[in-house]
Amino acid sequence: MKVIICGAGQVGWQIARHLSGEENDVTVVDSNADLVRRATDTLDVQGIAGFASHPDVLERAGARDADMIIAATHSDEVNMVTCQVAHSLFDIKSKIARLRAGAYLEPAYADLYRREHLPIDVIISPEKEVAEAAMQRFSAPAAFDTELFMDGHAQLLGLSLDQDCPVVNTPLRHLTDLFSTLRAVVVAVRRDGSLFAPEAGDQLFVGDDCYVFTHHDDVARTMEIFGKKQFKQDRMVIVGGGNVGRTVAKRLEARTDRVRVKMIERSRTNAERAAEELERTIVLHGDGLDSSLLHEAGIARADAMLAVTDDDKTNMLAAVRAKAEGCPLSIALINDPTLVPLMGPLGIDAYINPRATTVSSILRHIRHGRVRAVYSIGDAEAEIIEAQVMSTSPIAGQRLRDIDFPEGALVGAVMKDGDVLRPVGGLRIEEGDVVAIFAMADDVPEVERLMQVSIDYF
Repeated sequence: MKVIICGAGQVGWQIARHLSGEENDVTVVDSNADLVRRATDTLDVQGIAGFASHPDVLERAGARDADMIIAATHSDEVNMVTCQVAHSLFDIKSKIARLRAGAYLEPAYADLYRREHLPIDVIISPEKEVAEAAMQRFSAPAAFDTELFMDGHAQLLGLSLDQDCPVVNTPLRHLTDLFSTLRAVVVAVRRDGSLFAPEAGDQLFVGDDCYVFTHHDDVARTMEIFGKKQFKQDRMVIVGGGNVGRTVAKRLEARTDRVRVKMIERSRTNAERAAEELERTIVLHGDGLDSSLLHEAGIARADAMLAVTDDDKTNMLAAVRAKAEGCPLSIALINDPTLVPLMGPLGIDAYINPRATTVSSILRHIRHGRVRAVYSIGDAEAEIIEAQVMSTSPIAGQRLRDIDFPEGALVGAVMKDGDVLRPVGGLRIEEGDVVAIFAMADDVPEVERLMQVSIDYF
């Protein structure tokens, strides 16, 4: 597949990294020649320095025979015009645009993106993706990472194991015997900084970070088995009143259980806007690192604190201060993945990586086969891929034990006719089933091959 990626920032670079590693023909376009040089020096891609919306630049990038264009520059308007040029002049079939401004995302204006107007096939909204990630963190507060799959019937939980974990030093195969009705599978373990797919005989140790794929109805029991306690969240403090903060506050206000939310925003303009848009949220103008302001927001009595400013270090320090003041759950928005290893030593409970959520959303729309969801784990180290099995898929009609999955891949769950099942060796995979698979980055192409439909299906 020939793909043009417009924007060589963090998101564009990661998408280029994924696609070029899977033997696609990738060209990166950016007005910043240094970013283009970084992409061409570190990845197997071609690079063009220039404005992505200019027709001559797109032509030099190979737009006349491109299959897809991904517009992920920092400007919404450039991304929209790029898609329009790609459609009108080069007839590129698939067009994905990243749009940040809320005004462009209003359902009332959805007709704007129809083929005869401004043809964009898929719109990715980082703010909405991050807000959704924040709400999922609240749904499993003891997990450092979480994502929903299979229409919300299954959930991925990232759990750090400590001395209180009942299953420490237990071989994974024994978990099935001990908890025979538990629909949960440990699909990945991070130990001493390295992520891997465990084997049945592997044990879990104190200090491990485990990724557990579980039926949504079994989340509470899974958390208990892994030594994690659930607790209610009636009081929330949000540090940061930008697009993400306001979106999360609106989602919290819409919940049936009345959550009391207080927001701290440093910019007077943003604080005033938040106060106008939000109905029940109390907005405080000031620095989220100010101890007296945190006290005024009731941080010591809050059940959770979410730091979503546009500065990673501010978010981390705000989360650390909240924990020091007695808040049981602190979540920080972190753009720079090199800062993630500091989360544990600093005592921060969970983080949200906007880049990872955006990359996951884009990957969902460009994978082969009938892919329903993709979630990127860590610094693009692995993925959870959810896909529907077609009659022409290589795994259709086979039992799980007979499928030659790569070493770095594990099945997390199988959904048949709406029922989510724990994967066991004798389970037969049939047409129409939905399968969720964890795969290390190097094994994603082979998993794709197993899941994809053959050319005669089209």
